[in-house]
Amino acid sequence: MKNILLLGSGGRECALAWKLSQSTLCGNFYIAPGNAGTSEYGTNLSISYNDFEGIKQACIQHKIDILFPGPEDPLVAGIYDFFKADPLLKHIIVVGPSKEGAQLEGSKAFSKKFMARHNIPTAGYREFTKDSLEQGIAYIKKHNLPIVLKADGLAAGKGVVIAENTIDAVKAFRSMITFEQFGEAGKKVVIEEFLDGIELSVFALTDGDNYVVLPEAKDYKRIGEGDTGLNTGGMGAISPVPFADEAFMQKVNERIIAPTVNGLKAENINYQGFIFFGLIKVNNEPYVIEYNCRMGDPETEVVIPRIENDFVALLLKMSEKRLNEAKIHFSPKAAGAVMLVAGGYPGTYEKGQLMTGFEKVSGSLTFHAGTTKKDGHVVTNGGRVLAITSFGDNIKFALTRSYENANHIEYKGKYFRKDIGWEF
Repeated sequence: MKNILLLGSGGRECALAWKLSQSTLCGNFYIAPGNAGTSEYGTNLSISYNDFEGIKQACIQHKIDILFPGPEDPLVAGIYDFFKADPLLKHIIVVGPSKEGAQLEGSKAFSKKFMARHNIPTAGYREFTKDSLEQGIAYIKKHNLPIVLKADGLAAGKGVVIAENTIDAVKAFRSMITFEQFGEAGKKVVIEEFLDGIELSVFALTDGDNYVVLPEAKDYKRIGEGDTGLNTGGMGAISPVPFADEAFMQKVNERIIAPTVNGLKAENINYQGFIFFGLIKVNNEPYVIEYNCRMGDPETEVVIPRIENDFVALLLKMSEKRLNEAKIHFSPKAAGAVMLVAGGYPGTYEKGQLMTGFEKVSGSLTFHAGTTKKDGHVVTNGGRVLAITSFGDNIKFALTRSYENANHIEYKGKYFRKDIGWEF
């Protein structure tokens, strides 16, 4: 039996908590800081997932065997290295890469150079800083439209601009570099060619030598129906992805996943954990838009429920570099998740709204995201509030059930998109 500490407080962590707690190998289970939903699967600890000293003390106190960082922040900040450098912590399994490995997500420029070195298909690009501002503007003016601008560092999913004209592109470029719109994250800006296609998310769990591929997913980022309006953290997701057939996924494996894992190994970059491949399919060919060093959200809420393996057993195989012995089993059924958000999100929104109707939900999983408990009641505590996931023989059936149950949950300002999976 392994004592586990899961870091995070979102829908991703709630889905992971649900799955980890089912394992016959799961001993005492803690989530820091967790939410109203994770408390059903383990014990919430009021520690920030970026408080390394607080996490250290919790691991010692609760005799933790596995530390599982859900979000990217602690990984990019080097929690793996922090644990491995401490004699009191180095025996603990950390599900995630070293600080250097996490640069795949932490730095767009790092990931682009890595892909170039290993011939991994991605959009053409250049990078610029304040010192090369004028060259960047000249580059934009000569570039084909649309054009993509990305803040180099972590910007909470908001550091990407797709500009349809040169004036908007230059304005966005200046906002990032001169006016420090994204702070440290935008001190370097990557300018990319625009790839026109359809996106999907692919996930692998690697032990540094071997890997297993998890079910693929597609998420829906825009706040408005028909993929309109502002970008969000994600309004829903589906799995499997109908256009990701066996032939396409073979290309993904051969051209992207294997070269990435082999490239990390060849460069002696310590990487044990999840690799999230943000892909785009262009004329039936896969290209990498971005890497993430952890599972996605809300994709986790449809990927994890489809996996039938004991998840802790998989993590132990990862720690022993024995993933070559593992075979992923997942449900043939489709999963569809709908995200309920706060009124006003992704702009200004209220917290503390009383939530009711949970007892009316039937045949779906409810993964809490921005929730907490107050005076024994569940209240909203974030922009994305709750993911409702359902299974079905196909995506449409799965989403129909999720929508039925979305209507049962009530709180002031509730909003959700009613067209998740609209292309299929």
